Amino acid sequence: QVQLVESGGGLVQSGGSLRLSCAASGSMVSIYARGWYRQAPGKQRELVARITSGGITNYADSVKGRFTISRDNAKNTVYLQMNSLEPEDTALYYCHAQGFTKAYWGQGTQVTVSS
Repeated sequence: QVQLVESGGGLVQSGGSLRLSCAASGSMVSIYARGWYRQAPGKQRELVARITSGGITNYADSVKGRFTISRDNAKNTVYLQMNSLEPEDTALYYCHAQGFTKAYWGQGTQVTVSS
């Protein structure tokens, strides 16, 4: 089992920055990718950014050039640096870990961007 705990959400003005953290505990042996998803009210959950165990990253088109995903393997922690935030980035952000047979989710952290 893998447990994921997010932190770092909050309220920020348009143009501001936030950094989200996702600390993992448990057996990480089967995890080959970690990432961040978000879900805004009335919308489907969508991929924001993802990083594989080999270090390959991919991003949603809407956040390319503004968000950066990174990881600290020693701490089993993944980060999402979010710059130039826009009101459209307002959502509940979920940490995700993909294993070979199972996916894991955190409980989410709220990001609210005011205009």
